[in-house]
Amino acid sequence: MRVFKFGGASVKDAEGIKNVYDVLQKVGFEDVLLVVSAMGKTTNALEVVIKDYFDKSVALQSSVQEIKKYHNQILMDLFDDENHAVFTAVKTQFADLEYFLSHNKSPNYNFVYDQVVSFGELISTTILSHYMDYRGIQTQWLDVRNFIKTNSNYRDAEVNWELTQQNISKNVKRKMLNVTQGFLGSDDNNFTTTLGREGSDYTAAIFAYCLNAESVTIWKDVPGVMNADPRYFENASLLNQISYREAIELAFYGATVIHPKTLQPLQKKEIPLYVKSFINPLLKGTSVSKGVALEPYLPCFIVKRNQLLISLSSIDFSFIMEENISEIFALFHQHKLKVNLIQNSAISFSVCVEDKFDNFTELNAILSKKFKVDFSENVTLYTIRHFTDAAAQTVEEGKNVILKQISTETMQIVTSEK
Repeated sequence: MRVFKFGGASVKDAEGIKNVYDVLQKVGFEDVLLVVSAMGKTTNALEVVIKDYFDKSVALQSSVQEIKKYHNQILMDLFDDENHAVFTAVKTQFADLEYFLSHNKSPNYNFVYDQVVSFGELISTTILSHYMDYRGIQTQWLDVRNFIKTNSNYRDAEVNWELTQQNISKNVKRKMLNVTQGFLGSDDNNFTTTLGREGSDYTAAIFAYCLNAESVTIWKDVPGVMNADPRYFENASLLNQISYREAIELAFYGATVIHPKTLQPLQKKEIPLYVKSFINPLLKGTSVSKGVALEPYLPCFIVKRNQLLISLSSIDFSFIMEENISEIFALFHQHKLKVNLIQNSAISFSVCVEDKFDNFTELNAILSKKFKVDFSENVTLYTIRHFTDAAAQTVEEGKNVILKQISTETMQIVTSEK
């Protein structure tokens, strides 16, 4: 089987859904499993719903209505018959969402988050599956929560591979087009879990691994993996081939085209990953597979904005030793701060971190009892793989360089605006 993943940008409107149909006509749809994200910015809109829910805001109902209106417009644009079964199916899913919002008793934000945001993928795949059937491609709609089983670490769940393998091996029908949701799973109590933002790529890799798939293709609005984000760098170039090892390095440093967890299951079975354009589906795109590390061999730029640079030093000028560092990292883990750069000296220790759960204020209060804490907010971390002097100059020009770290293959630069 082949596994295809279509992200939110590819199904953001009726034209996007029609284009998925056209892509499948060009590249084939038998023995294919589609992993599909929520439409457009639906996940962001559902995050607003969650905020309104916890704020007990009067805007909650209108936040839900906006999402309904958005999807209903797509339905109207796709289906001529207003009595088509898809209208009832989507209406039922919105009713389930509203039932949860009115009956939930759990105060756990992460639990509520996963139950609510999941409706984005459930609705998008329902619409896409019905549209494929409507256009003559028979589909099997799969509720991914019956296949991918996880622990109960809501918002960043870990996969139970043994159960997941059993479910997928037994229940995915081959020789037809399967449609399922990215990003989602379920725990032992059958509550919905999510695999982390951008986890749909990971979902595709999980299915590919369990199905011994021929390949995984991630369909995007770019021609493939570029050596830099075209939004931040002029003259970004297409990378034709990347080895698994190099792709894992790029993902580790934060390249957003490929999710960090996606590559490991694919590498284990040497399943190639292709990143291709849903605008020009017959172009070769980028291959991530066993072979040449990087072709062409170019500096690769990765940008992570809205970072937090924390510098810790001992209050009494004593050395920061292994036990201190171990304690600090345990606290970072406990408060879910992702460390992207480390630099230390005898009496100081600096890290560039991502605080996506807004836990630094609480952490700072704990750290300040034992260390002198200095921090800079909203800094930018640039990582350059296979750096050159010219590449470094491109990054540093016009910026205030706060910290720089160089290893054999990689340069990392933390900057703030001048």
